[in-house]
Amino acid sequence: MSAHEVPDGLRVDGFRARSPFGFGNMSKTATIAVAVALTADGLIGATQHATLLVTLPATAVVAGLAAARRHGMPALNYYGARLAWKRASRADATSYRQVLLPHPYALDLPGVGASSALIDAHDPMTGKRVGVVHDRATDWMTVTTLLAPGGSLMAPTSAVRSSIRTWSSVLDAMSTDEQIKGASVTIQITPGAGEALGDDVKARRRDDAPKLALDTIDELVRTTPRATASVAPWMSVTVDPMATANPPQDLAEKVAETLRVVDGLDLSGTGTDIYRRTTATDLRRIVRSAYDPDVFHARDEEFAELQWGECGPVAADDGFEEYAHDGAVSVSWVLREMPRRPIPYSVLLPLLSPGRFQRRITIAYRVLDPHEGEQVLEREISNAQNRAAATAETKRRARWSQKADLQRAEKAAAQAASGAQVVDWTLIVTTTARSAAELPAARQDLERAVKATRGIRMRPAFGAQAATFAASLPIGYNPLVK
Repeated sequence: MSAHEVPDGLRVDGFRARSPFGFGNMSKTATIAVAVALTADGLIGATQHATLLVTLPATAVVAGLAAARRHGMPALNYYGARLAWKRASRADATSYRQVLLPHPYALDLPGVGASSALIDAHDPMTGKRVGVVHDRATDWMTVTTLLAPGGSLMAPTSAVRSSIRTWSSVLDAMSTDEQIKGASVTIQITPGAGEALGDDVKARRRDDAPKLALDTIDELVRTTPRATASVAPWMSVTVDPMATANPPQDLAEKVAETLRVVDGLDLSGTGTDIYRRTTATDLRRIVRSAYDPDVFHARDEEFAELQWGECGPVAADDGFEEYAHDGAVSVSWVLREMPRRPIPYSVLLPLLSPGRFQRRITIAYRVLDPHEGEQVLEREISNAQNRAAATAETKRRARWSQKADLQRAEKAAAQAASGAQVVDWTLIVTTTARSAAELPAARQDLERAVKATRGIRMRPAFGAQAATFAASLPIGYNPLVK
């Protein structure tokens, strides 16, 4: 077996997108839109035949948009998102200027982070300071843990398999804890400018080493200024401290309850080590350096006194396919479809490899409790059966893709019945260029990495770039949690 082959035991499958019932390839929304249009035509035709000359072409356009697809999504949804973004742009709702905001809104983060507040708390378990993000709208709290992942590509098969099983146990613990509303794991890769590599080599250099060795290492430092990268992984867990028999009475008790719940998640054996809980300064650094990458290497003292609102952008413009913030420009993509075949556990490696631009890879989770998971899967089976039956009535047989989709839904239900967890999850990738001129290169770099995964299909977060950008930060926003 070559170094790049993965044994069958380390392949995973069972991915399936939710598919609400709709006729043919149309979604539920598109099916309803076409049905309403046809019903309206029927009512109008019964009273005013001349009006049908106007309504029938419009109905044909709606039906065409509902059946067609753009970037893996219904064309009706795509153009609806574009229309909504244009309306927001005309109303200046896509532009953010902190200096123009009245007090106290200038102390808030923009967009989906506006309801968040940062609490500098004391962890009674460790006796150390910990930063907790409080969502004032829902009263939920998010705790972020800095991780130190170990490499698994050269680990024994048994060790990798054990790590996968242990992570499954963590998801199982989330599914049975009503207080845990969601979680996300993010890995941020920031390319170095060469100083770190040069400093490290200088500290280890010996003048009495062979000349060839000295020349080789000097050439390496000179010609690979971007070979170094800072890798910062973290896991954020969102908790509802009030979802307990004895809800806490004040803010301090809510923070204590949140920390207790998060401490109950045991990540040992998952292939990663817990470095420590993030402090308030850590959170300020992560958020501020995401909006302004130039301050990434600044000292902690420069972040310690920042207000939470000051960690966001001074100015930002939310485009349909990009997000400009404080001189930098970011592009965020979201998961479109996972492969329908078993994939290796290392499938995300191309996305996790350092490149020319800063990149954040986030997997957001919402683990369904066993009862809800069973209901969802039964509904998915019913929807798949109805789609196949509707197609069979018009084309005399269901398509093979519909039959395969039904088989996957039934297989998922059987696995859940055997104790597997049902997880709503999505993949988000954000890459940041230092200027608009570098944006095409950053976009191309991201496209190349996605294609290298060989099967994972992603698309830009059309009309939701700012929100998707924020979803990769530890500010308490999870797009799967409502």
